[in-house]
Amino acid sequence: MEGPGAEFVSSSGGLPVLKDLLPQEVKELFDSFGLKTYRSAQVLKWIYGRKALSFEEMTDVSKEDRAFLAQRCLIGELELLRRQVASDGTEKWLLGLEDGLTVETVIIWEEDHLTQCVSAQVGCSMGCKFCRTASLPARRNLRTWEIVEQVVMARRLIQNTPVRNVVFMGMGEPLANYEAVLRAVRIMLDPRALDISKRRITISTCGLVPELRRLGQESLGISIAVSLNATTDEQRNFLMPINRKYPLSELLRACRELPLAPRNRITFEYVLLKGVNDSLEDAKRLAKLLRGIPCKVNLIPHNPYPGSPFERPSEEKIVAFQRVLAESGYTAPIRWSHGEDILAACGQLAGDI
Repeated sequence: MEGPGAEFVSSSGGLPVLKDLLPQEVKELFDSFGLKTYRSAQVLKWIYGRKALSFEEMTDVSKEDRAFLAQRCLIGELELLRRQVASDGTEKWLLGLEDGLTVETVIIWEEDHLTQCVSAQVGCSMGCKFCRTASLPARRNLRTWEIVEQVVMARRLIQNTPVRNVVFMGMGEPLANYEAVLRAVRIMLDPRALDISKRRITISTCGLVPELRRLGQESLGISIAVSLNATTDEQRNFLMPINRKYPLSELLRACRELPLAPRNRITFEYVLLKGVNDSLEDAKRLAKLLRGIPCKVNLIPHNPYPGSPFERPSEEKIVAFQRVLAESGYTAPIRWSHGEDILAACGQLAGDI
C-alpha cells in the first residue's frame, strides 16, 4: 500500500484493520485520508458500541465516506465455525482465521455478566506436559485484531449479558506474543473502544521472566497470573520446560519485584496432578516459596483430556492441600473448572483437532 495510511497496514491484502489500531491511531489514519475530524469517533462507536461488521451499517456516516473507507481499510471479523454449550452453560467457540487456521475462545456465564477466556496464539511452544494445547504445534501468533475480535464477537452474539472479565488463559502463551497482546489490552481498556475495567483483565504466563518484568513496567494496573504448578526445580523442569531457562528462584524474584498497583495481588495458578505435585509436603513448600509476595493461589484440579498422562487427585487430597495453604495465611480457592464435558476447561483447548 502506498499513499495516505500506508504506515498503518496490518493485514493480509495490504489494508489496515481498524481493530488492530488504538483509537488514536484510527483518528490519525482517518486524518491521513483527509476525512472530517469527528469521523473516527463515529466509526469507533459503530465498531465497538454497535459491533458493526461493515461500513454500510454505519448510517450516520455519509455514503461517500462509507464507500471510501470500504476501499481503504477493513474492520476485522473472525468466522464462527462451531459453538458448543456445556451442561453448566459454558460455551466454547471454534473461530476461523483468514489463513484457514483455527483457535478457541471460552465464554463462562456468571450471575449477571460473562467471563471470556481469550487465546493469544495458534498452538503453543511452551510444552507444558499437563496442557492439551501444548500438544499442538506452534503455528503463529494471533494479530491484535484477532484477539480484540474474540471479545467483540462475544458482545455481538450475546447481547443481553456483558463480557465484563477478560482472561488471557486460552490457547498459547500471552507473553510470547507480547506486542500484539499488550496492544489488544490497550484497546480493551480504552473508553473509546471496549472500555473494560483494568481490574477485570488478567494476563497469565507460564514464566517468561523478561516479558513479565516488562509487563510490570507498563503501569496498566491489570491483573497478573503466574502458572506455577511445582515447588522444586526438578519437578517444574519436568512439568514446564520453560523452568530450565527461568528457574523458580528467578521467576519468584521477578514476582517479588513487580510494581503492583495498590490492593493488587499476583495470582499463582497451581494445577494439582495426582501423585506428582499434590502432597502435603508440596503444599508446605509452596507456602514457604511464596512468603512475602502479595498473592493468592488458585488451586486447579487437573482437567483430564484424551491422551493426558495425568489424573486428578481425590477431593480429599485437594482439600487437604488447600488447608495447609489456608493455615499458612494464604487465600487459596479451589477452581473447579467450567465446561469440562465439552473440553472447554483449563488446559483442555486444542482448536479443531
